Parts: sequence; structure tokens; C-alpha cells
Amino acid sequence: MRHIEFIIDEAYDGKNVVAYLRGKAKLSARLVNSLKRIEKGITLNGEHIRTIDLLRKGDILAVNIPEDSNSIEPVEYPLDIVYEDNDIIVINKPAGLAMHPTHNHQGDTLANAVTAYLVSKGKNTAFRAVGRLDKSTSGLVICALNKYSAASLAGNFEKTYFALVKGSFEGNGTIDRPIYRPDPMKTLRAVGDEGDKAVTHWQCQWTDGDISLMRVTLETGRTHQIRVHFASIGAPLCGDDMYGSDDKRIGRAALHCGILDFIHPVTGDKMHYEVPMPEDMMNLIKTDC
Repeated sequence: MRHIEFIIDEAYDGKNVVAYLRGKAKLSARLVNSLKRIEKGITLNGEHIRTIDLLRKGDILAVNIPEDSNSIEPVEYPLDIVYEDNDIIVINKPAGLAMHPTHNHQGDTLANAVTAYLVSKGKNTAFRAVGRLDKSTSGLVICALNKYSAASLAGNFEKTYFALVKGSFEGNGTIDRPIYRPDPMKTLRAVGDEGDKAVTHWQCQWTDGDISLMRVTLETGRTHQIRVHFASIGAPLCGDDMYGSDDKRIGRAALHCGILDFIHPVTGDKMHYEVPMPEDMMNLIKTDC
């Protein structure tokens, strides 16, 4: 059971409980409804409260979120844990590790590894990755340890990626091209007017004239967005044979989520984490290309 308290401020004085939970606390309607059905799932100053009841400045509103069942098989796998508390885990995911079990990946995923780690600590918590990374992409991932953290973090984080792309670049720029899925049976994406809006910002950090290191941020989060966008301007990521790279020196798309910023869902603290690029990407920069 995760007990989380909120002290009511002046902005919510005279407003009802549900207004605070759905507004300031950012709980989903589903979570609020489920807490209403739990004895003391929602309390005010330690006593049971209805969601229609009114709040006063200085009141202590609390939610008690029970642990939920996890159907994912626990499989031990070494994890590079960057940060951990009762609400979140930040992990530096290696390239080649899928996020979730699929028909192609059973047991060899981040979800299996995190589940095994939590079970070893006596926790039966569902795996909730907030923002996914492709199997081939390395770097920082947030895992929420309860429904409240997951709801609060959804869409409320910033990632900075580092990509090695073919070609020589300088300065900075933006790729604003819609992305769509040509074949619904395949994961391949492409740019096209029929697609959804997709915007990628880049800044060149280094180049040797053949490949360039890009610092990348996203306005949108389309599947394969960085890979598709750079391929669309004739600069596929090194090693990304799905999108046209012929570079065989690295066995995956050279993409790494190196910086992560977000507001902690419970404490409200600004959280900032950085992890270096992995060896396979660093080796491309060190070699004469």
C-alpha cells in the first residue's frame, strides 16, 4: 500500500475532493473511482471522505493505493539502476533489450527484469514504463511503481537523445515531417503527408565529415521518429539497416537517450539524470570514419 498525502493550498480552498485529485494531484478518473471503492482509499485529515465533499486550506488529503497484481514473469537480468524510491525507478537500459514481452520476446525484456528485481524486494508491482525506447535504443527509462506516479508522469518528462548519423552537419535545425505506417502489419514507418505531425530538433555536437553526432529533442513521440526523420533527409542513423544505413561497424541504430528531466510525481522535486553514451557508439567517434 502506497500512502501519499497532499496539503491543500489556498487555490483549492472551498473546492471538492475530486477537483483536487483530478487537477493538482493529476489522478486519472479510473484511479479515483477505484480508490472510492476501497476502505479509506481516500481520506481527509485521517477520516474517510467522499469525492464531492469540500476542502479547506491546510487540510491533509491522502490516498492509499494498494499494490496491484503483476502477470509478467520475473526473470533475473542485471539492471543499471540510476535512481530508486517508493514511487519510481530510473534505469539505464542497454541496447538490445526489448521493453515489453511480445510473441518474439518472452522473458528477455526490461519488464521481466524489473519484475524480478521488485519481487526480490518483496513487491508485487505491475511494470509501468513511462515513455518507451526501441529495443535497439539505449539509455534512460522511468518506471512508475504505482498508478499515481504513472498518471502524473505521463507526458510530463523531457528526454535528450544522442544519435550518430551519416553525413556532415553543423549548427542546428528542425525536421518537421509527418510520419505514417505504410503497412499495418509491419513496424516500418515513413514520412508522408497522410501521417501524424512529427517534429524533431537537432544540434550537431561533432562531425568528421562522414558521420555526425547529434543532440536531439522531440516535440512529438512517434514510433521510430528520430530514425525516420534523419533517414528522410538522407542521413540515416549509423547501423540502422531498417532505414537505409550501410554502416556495419555497429550492430544497431546508433541512438541513446542520455538525459532525462522530470518533476517527481510525489515530492515535486526537479529530477535530472545523465548517462554517457555506451561503448559501441563511442567507438564510432574514436575511429577515423
